[in-house]
Amino acid sequence: MSPAADRLARDLLEAARARGVTLATAESCTGGLVAAAITSVPGSSDAFDRGFVTYSYASKTDLLGVRPALLAAHGAVSAEVARAMAEGALAASAARATVAVTGVAGPGGSEEKPEGLVWFATATPGDTRSERRDFGPLGRAEVRAASVETALALLLQAVEGLP
Repeated sequence: MSPAADRLARDLLEAARARGVTLATAESCTGGLVAAAITSVPGSSDAFDRGFVTYSYASKTDLLGVRPALLAAHGAVSAEVARAMAEGALAASAARATVAVTGVAGPGGSEEKPEGLVWFATATPGDTRSERRDFGPLGRAEVRAASVETALALLLQAVEGLP
């Protein structure tokens, strides 16, 4: 884990504790790396509830309640699916703030969904936001690392926005 991800995870946990908020993650292309960054911080169990690694369409549907029709219409790498993943993690956990990550880490991709395209979403009660990032063809490890840092930063913003 990068020093930046470690600092973000620590700041995130501090903010969550200060607000009495628990966290959850819903991850596809990062394969659990966001949850790993959070849980690498000693004592994180007081603010981290769970992480969902939903790499397949079936797991997104089974664990997070993402509708098959949504996946068919937009594909896994989309704002709509990222939002559904974040909202599904909120519904399937004790968390009050969640982050979802879905993208093309590479190699490969398509003209429409190139390597380095990643969609993020955060959900808190009553508020879901999504954000697109185009990291470019940095290579699989670098896209995943950049995605972890972005997910932590976005989840921190979501937590800081809670009362």
